[in-house]
Amino acid sequence: MRQIRFKTLKTFALLGGLLSAATFAGLATAAGAEDFPDRKIQYIIPFGPGGESDISARLQQKYFQEITGQKLIIQYMAGGGGAVGWSQLNEMDGDGYTIMGTNLPHIILKPMGKDPGFKTEDLKNFYYFHYSPDALIVSNDSPFETLDDLVAAAKEAPGSVTVSGSGTQSANDIANRRFESLADVKTTYIPFKGTGAAVTALLGGQVQAEWGYTTVAANHSDKVRMLAVAADERHPQFPDVPTFKELGYDLTGGAYRGMAVPKGTPEDVTKKLSDIFGQINQDPEFREKMQELGFVLIDVPYAEMDEFMAERRKEYEKVAREMGIIE
Repeated sequence: MRQIRFKTLKTFALLGGLLSAATFAGLATAAGAEDFPDRKIQYIIPFGPGGESDISARLQQKYFQEITGQKLIIQYMAGGGGAVGWSQLNEMDGDGYTIMGTNLPHIILKPMGKDPGFKTEDLKNFYYFHYSPDALIVSNDSPFETLDDLVAAAKEAPGSVTVSGSGTQSANDIANRRFESLADVKTTYIPFKGTGAAVTALLGGQVQAEWGYTTVAANHSDKVRMLAVAADERHPQFPDVPTFKELGYDLTGGAYRGMAVPKGTPEDVTKKLSDIFGQINQDPEFREKMQELGFVLIDVPYAEMDEFMAERRKEYEKVAREMGIIE
């Protein structure tokens, strides 16, 4: 009887210790979220430097430090049109001190085709902050003065017009395929590791045009010009550039950009990150700078992410069927 009683007491003591440890861990997590962040945060861009993801991240740095007192350190993990980074995200520490840029339609379209090493639902997106409309861009000295000029050249010699873009199964890839279908032409699309590399290819004369964004034209206004913008209305920064719709092509679209954390990141820390970047997005000075660069700001916090992603998935499934990614 004494032995049984002793074992029972020992068991209760052990359970009590475990409960105390769990309680302490819970308090520590809560305290960590309250004090978070208390050191620098690593912000991984899954593309090369110079693109829209990089540009916006660098703009966010200043405001992040003003709000938190901590630095936002930008690093790059390019490859596979973002897939290299996204496939490794959940292997990283889920403590909130590692975040990664995510892009739409990339993170939805890629897993619909061959296995890119990640699933859309495994990416814990916590905030989406802007959108940039697709645009067909040429260098200032291009013989293509108008969109009609480019279409005429592509019709005369199918495949002869070379076009750069950021990745495959991306916003640029989609825009090119849809335009080819609408204009009944064939171009040669050459994917690069990010918008920065695609722009370099255009400026270096490796290609005749680029599927980029309004942001590219804003950042290289002295070197490039847009033939048309894939938006419902003309962009306020470029009032003289027509939309594809104005020119007879029912083409709208672009790239959404946001951020995700490793799946194991605590909910309270994830929400805190969402709140911080939401605060940045509302800063008047930040908004003005982003708009000057050609971005269109949106505000999708962590609490609204599931609904936002469901809407985007429905939209991109239709595109995926048109592209032959899924049946």
